Amino acid sequence: MREGLPNGFLPIFGFAAAKKPLFPMKRAILSLLLPFILSPLLLGQSQRECTLFDDGWKFAFGNASDLTKDFGCGTEYFNYLTKAASIHNEGPYSPKFDPGKWENTWKEVTLPHDWVVDLPFAAEASHSHGYKTVGWKYPENSVGWYRKTFTIPAEDKGKDISLRFDGIFRDSQVWVNGFWMGGERSGYASDVYDITPYLNYGGENVVCVRVDASLEEGWFYEGAGIYRDVYLLKTSPVRLTPFGAFFHADFSQGGLAYPTLFVEATVLNSSHGNADCSVRCTLYDASGKAVVSFPETSPGSAAPCGEVTLKTQKVMSSPHLWSVDDPYLYTLETSVLSGGKVVDTYSQKVGIRKVSYDPDKGLFLNDKSIKITGVNMHQDHAGVGAAIPPALSRYRLSCLKALGCNAYRSSHNPMDPSLLDECDRMGFLVVEENRLTGINEEHMRLLGKMIRRDRSHPSIIMWSVGNEEWGMEWNDFGPDVVRIMKEKCHLEDPTRMMTVATSGGPRIVETADVAGYNYILQNPVEKHREAYPSRIAYGSEETSGCGSRGIYFDDYENGRMTAINRHPQGPDSLYNCIERGWQFYRDRPYLLGLFYWTGFDYRGEPNPLKFPAKGSEFGILDYCGFPKDEAFYLKAAWRDEPLVHIFPHWNLSGHEGEQVDVWAYSNCDEVELFVNGKSVGRKPMPKDGHLSWKVTYNPGSLKAVGYKGGKEAARTLVPTTGKPSSLEVTSDRGTVSPDGRDVAVCTVRVLDSEGRVVPDACEEVSLKVSGDVCILGVGNGDPAWQDPERPSSRGERTFSVKTFGGLAQVILQSRKGGAGDATLEVSSGDLKSSSVKVTLSE
Repeated sequence: MREGLPNGFLPIFGFAAAKKPLFPMKRAILSLLLPFILSPLLLGQSQRECTLFDDGWKFAFGNASDLTKDFGCGTEYFNYLTKAASIHNEGPYSPKFDPGKWENTWKEVTLPHDWVVDLPFAAEASHSHGYKTVGWKYPENSVGWYRKTFTIPAEDKGKDISLRFDGIFRDSQVWVNGFWMGGERSGYASDVYDITPYLNYGGENVVCVRVDASLEEGWFYEGAGIYRDVYLLKTSPVRLTPFGAFFHADFSQGGLAYPTLFVEATVLNSSHGNADCSVRCTLYDASGKAVVSFPETSPGSAAPCGEVTLKTQKVMSSPHLWSVDDPYLYTLETSVLSGGKVVDTYSQKVGIRKVSYDPDKGLFLNDKSIKITGVNMHQDHAGVGAAIPPALSRYRLSCLKALGCNAYRSSHNPMDPSLLDECDRMGFLVVEENRLTGINEEHMRLLGKMIRRDRSHPSIIMWSVGNEEWGMEWNDFGPDVVRIMKEKCHLEDPTRMMTVATSGGPRIVETADVAGYNYILQNPVEKHREAYPSRIAYGSEETSGCGSRGIYFDDYENGRMTAINRHPQGPDSLYNCIERGWQFYRDRPYLLGLFYWTGFDYRGEPNPLKFPAKGSEFGILDYCGFPKDEAFYLKAAWRDEPLVHIFPHWNLSGHEGEQVDVWAYSNCDEVELFVNGKSVGRKPMPKDGHLSWKVTYNPGSLKAVGYKGGKEAARTLVPTTGKPSSLEVTSDRGTVSPDGRDVAVCTVRVLDSEGRVVPDACEEVSLKVSGDVCILGVGNGDPAWQDPERPSSRGERTFSVKTFGGLAQVILQSRKGGAGDATLEVSSGDLKSSSVKVTLSE
């Protein structure tokens, strides 16, 4: 029962009863009139509040194989599944929980949180998950418990209150005040739990989450824990669905100048009577000016515990279109009206753009041809694992954008909503991928949840229903399953195409809107073109050919390798195999473009290496975002500014007098190489290819000059540096918000006496912070590095990190409510120290 009932009524079992007994007839009349009495009283409540709920959590390990070590969960007389909030329950979900009765240690954590980051490595642990001691072999490390106490003001009685979890890996169970709310097996779904009737208004409440990561959901590092944000939502009982209205534009009648804008809003009703409601929408430009006022929808009615979908549309004149170069965003404000009052308002960022496909000419964005220059990405980063805060996602995307990357494929799971927000803001085309291919209730539930949550994001151009499903690529299962999933995609979102990726089996892509080819060496793309001339297709994965950053001699024993590009690959024994993919898709207008595997290195799947290697080395950027040589190949191919890049570095101690292949990546017409001051030849540069010279290594320098039209356009110098002399630390940002989640990404460089980065320096660096920041995590890009990646608590002021290839990374996070300047100091033995200042300011 909500606040606002007539005087003299008390809530009993969800109905209203008088303080004094009523005659049966009066009771019957009251029952009939009650919905009409309650509806206007329950409406017009306070507007929506959405509060980040990431602070103040406590964490402890449970146990996946011994319930007596798992806080006795499920062993109690009348456990949580047999009775709602049984009086016999004493586990962490119970308000009367006594942590002193258990040996488990609790620690304070701030979300997002990935507990696997802190676990040790072991050679017998999961190869695909980076040899971390988590999973079925390690029951003591594979269950985590989260607990938080919070208060709800008494005046919130009558509101609808819920908790939204954007991602928990995995197999989660949620309780509030001892009542089991439900659970989610997938680690990639967002879930909203209505906790309204279970709360102590004006008093203390407890939320508890059990997470079981014993079972892998993917074949890559996935972490464990509440690794995405949590929100506390307060709304009127009559309100919009959790992720807002479905906004899209249609250009079929008025073209780009006069698109028809559509808003589809679903209104939920958790009041005790029928709710007559309508929706009013306004579109605001980036300056806050109202530019489109939609007609108010026709009234609809939602029964108690029901919903109603309301629609409105309006033609807009001369919109500012969203694109990869100009990702302009509007704000859509959707208000729900009931009983003549606004009862809920939801604001969301939206973009207006036209995406179209031509089987002969490829992809068009706003009627302009565009080629996908994209990368595949897993969601993990040095120091934080899978728990990436939004500002760090922004940093990662900016590293990709600098190369000319315009597209992001979420391999192989639904994305963090905050990451999609950043893709909208920064102008990335997104292929968002479902985790598991299938057509039964669980598969369709998760696919539908992903689409309904994310379908208003302008960045998303396709839904992917799966990747490399070997069990159905070659047989009738594939096309039949994909056909049904396609229908589900179109049901939830009729405005977008869908796709599926094949590793070579031809059948599974037959019924997809768009065929995704993983590697042209595994897919006869041109034969498919002949057989299916109307097929729309793209390269969903293509090899980058990368290896360990700055490693030019194989060191498999220690988990590092040279780039595969430096060796002949494929039936044509091609060197620099990264160019095979780009040249193939570049030269075929009917293909949409490609996504390289991968943008960043990631934990797990360190093929073709094994332990002590712990992560994939196929990233164009390493685990921290430091560029490998191949990054400059793509920057030369994808951007216009003149560039010349040569490698290896010239600190090849121990290889004096040996023959070395020096390569150049460039977008100039010609490149001339100088070794120790002498020219060894000027060569024409193949378009989007590479050049090589075989030279003898002796300390000195390499210099390359690029020419366009016969004139110098670019040059680069690679010297043999001196020994480490000093440290330098810089930050990607000078100011961060004191919101407790913003970050500054700091780069530590080892320099010689002339201020040049020492490319083979591996120095132990001491870190010290002062001011209102903490060391969130550290890294160095070494695929075999196994040192701790973050302090044991956010209160620690010192830590250390070892450089790899002369570089290391320190991620600083602001403290909530902090102010003033914060400083990171770095030192290492006799090397000259350095510091960087970051200012906390709104």
